[in-house]
Amino acid sequence: MTDCTWPGNDELMRTYHDEEWGVPLHDDTKLFEFLVLDTFQAGLSWKIVLYKRENFRKAFDAFNAHKIALYQEAKIQYLMQDASIVRNQLKIRATVGNAREFLKIQSEFGSFNTYIWQFTEGKPQFNYPHINADIPSKSAASDAMSKDLLKRGFKFVGSTICYAFMQASGMVNDHLVGCSKCHK
Repeated sequence: MTDCTWPGNDELMRTYHDEEWGVPLHDDTKLFEFLVLDTFQAGLSWKIVLYKRENFRKAFDAFNAHKIALYQEAKIQYLMQDASIVRNQLKIRATVGNAREFLKIQSEFGSFNTYIWQFTEGKPQFNYPHINADIPSKSAASDAMSKDLLKRGFKFVGSTICYAFMQASGMVNDHLVGCSKCHK
C-alpha cells in the first residue's frame, strides 16, 4: 500500500490525512468549521491553516455560527489584531457574513448537512486517482455548490475552495489508489 504523498512527513498533516480528509462529515458545527478554515485557506497552503486551526477555534468561538453571526465591528477589529490567526480583513468579514448565511440555510433545510450533501446526492464521490496530478481542483459538483452559495450571499466560496471543502468534509474521497484510506 502506498499512502497519499501530499502530507509528506509532517505529523499534523499526516494525522489530518489519516483521520479526517475524505471522511464523511454530517455534523453542522464541523461542516461550518471546514467552511471557515477553507475560507482562510484561499491563496494559502492548507498546512498554514491547519497549524493555526486551534487558534482559529479560540478566536472564532469554537466555530459557533450563532455567536459568529452576531460579531460586531469591535470584534472584527479585535480579530484583525490577533497574530495567532490569518489576519485578513476580507476573510474575517466573510466568515461573519457566511455564518449568517449558514444559519439561514439551517433554517431553510433543517440542517446545513441536508443542504450541502445534495451536491453529491447524499453520498461520497470516489475519484480513485493514481497520482497527485489526477486529483482535480474542482468538479461539476463544486461548480454547482459555488454558484448556489454565492447566490445565497456567501463569500470566498469559489469552485476550487468548494472542492477543497468537499474533500475535507468527505463529500469527495481523493485518496490515491493504493492508499489505505482510499475506500473507507
